[in-house]
Amino acid sequence: MKNFVYLASQSPRRRQLLDQLGIAHELLLPDADEDAESLEAVLPREAPMTYVQRVTRLKLDAALQRLARRGWPEAPVLCSDTTVALGRVILGKPTDADDAGRMLTALSGKTHRVLTAVAVGTGARRVEAVSVSRVTFAPMNRAQIQAYVATGEPMGKAGAYAVQGRVAAHIACISGSYTGIMGLPLFETAKLLRELGFECSYCHSL
Repeated sequence: MKNFVYLASQSPRRRQLLDQLGIAHELLLPDADEDAESLEAVLPREAPMTYVQRVTRLKLDAALQRLARRGWPEAPVLCSDTTVALGRVILGKPTDADDAGRMLTALSGKTHRVLTAVAVGTGARRVEAVSVSRVTFAPMNRAQIQAYVATGEPMGKAGAYAVQGRVAAHIACISGSYTGIMGLPLFETAKLLRELGFECSYCHSL
């Protein structure tokens, strides 16, 4: 087994979290002709847990096919997807500032779930896990929401916020995995890599 993994994600936060564990990784990003965004489309009446697991599996399928096409050296491929759920309502990435404001208004003063699915695979085997955390926002007024949206942080983030960013000033309580809320739960990720026999001395010491 190689001593690095392929990360099929453009998220700088996921790269940062892998660095935190000392896991060497290379990016395995979509080709220009791949419609990666379509993988994240929500199906009618789809539950958040079903959605995040399905999307992560699709991402892994696409990434393994990509690796085979390119003929790169074999190594574990890591995929992840994060969704924010308010009840059964899935809050994806905002389309614009108004959409971000709408999401944050819905989250204000409430507790929601953050579900992050992780899947790691090789040509012969796949393993997966899901981290579920709960985040409670303090009530935010319109001016506070507008000020946060103006920072640009909500764009490209599920639920229109980055837990490690300025919105932390409005988060009253977190229950679960902080790294999972960021986008890659490290406990589950290290466990999956160990199951695949990944050569990471620190992962094996956990």
